[in-house]
Amino acid sequence: MNNRNSLLSIILIIIFGLTAGCAYYSVKGSLPSYLNTVAVPLFENRTSEFSVAENLTDTLIDEFTRDGSLRIDDQATADVIIEGAITSINERAGAFDAQETVEDIKIYFSVQVTCTDQVKRQEMWQGRITQWGSYDPAMGPQGRTDAYEEAYSKISQEIINKTVSNW
Repeated sequence: MNNRNSLLSIILIIIFGLTAGCAYYSVKGSLPSYLNTVAVPLFENRTSEFSVAENLTDTLIDEFTRDGSLRIDDQATADVIIEGAITSINERAGAFDAQETVEDIKIYFSVQVTCTDQVKRQEMWQGRITQWGSYDPAMGPQGRTDAYEEAYSKISQEIINKTVSNW
């Protein structure tokens, strides 16, 4: 009976040890503890496309809110600032059918982004991000809108990943 109790105790200790590591989970990734808030000023639009800067900025703010790793704050008081400019938007045929009709169009967005740690007054990262969205031209204007939204989402996810996981 004594060996059975010892074995049971060992099993319980192992189970506790394995599950204790799962008891705490942070969505902050590997960010330093002093970085808690982020500001996303309106991106600059260097293209001739109307409202893309507003839409990308809104999508990025929504994604940060959903992610929860940093709270959205005012630019004057935020710990981190994400600034960017949409530098180009290009459309390219992606696929053709047997009659050489375009079946898929890809829209490529290029964005220059700078992420700054306002607490230490230093650049965390900067770089160019290029992402795309695709649509079937038979879908008309709604297909194109959906492709833009897909690209905004991909760009936003890449910005969040670089910001939160870059440490």
